[in-house]
Amino acid sequence: MADLYTTQQTARRQLYALLTGGNVHATIEEAVFGLTLRQVGLKPEKVPYSIFQLLDHIRIVQWDILKICTNPEHTSPKWPEGFWHKRAAPKDEEEWLECIDQLYTDRQKFLNLIMDEDQDLFDSFENEEDQTLFKNALWLADHTSYHIGQIILVRRLLNAWS
Repeated sequence: MADLYTTQQTARRQLYALLTGGNVHATIEEAVFGLTLRQVGLKPEKVPYSIFQLLDHIRIVQWDILKICTNPEHTSPKWPEGFWHKRAAPKDEEEWLECIDQLYTDRQKFLNLIMDEDQDLFDSFENEEDQTLFKNALWLADHTSYHIGQIILVRRLLNAWS
């Protein structure tokens, strides 16, 4: 049987791949590549969110999980209004690019956290007995994958996915 160090090292590598590689799903980079500013702000009929809103939601949730994992004093935004952008479209290209940049920056911070051997993936958080870094990494991967699927569906409805 593997020792705890080997188990954690294996888990770190697998979580890293899960959060970056797409594996059997499209990556976030693939999901948003080549979109125009106009396309990211469109909401197809009967679809509640635009691509911009979906990507920004992924960004906000990822930021929140990162803060939960690194700051025991963190208070999450109010659900649901604190997790969804009210506007369907970014006000300009700068806002769209900032959303993407912040998403990548926070993802890298989270990846650094899970790869840090000083962090025990399975230790409970100080204020949350059932919360661990491992559990939050799985939750983040699951949440992100779900919404990447929605982004691709919106792209298909906009005839912007091949």
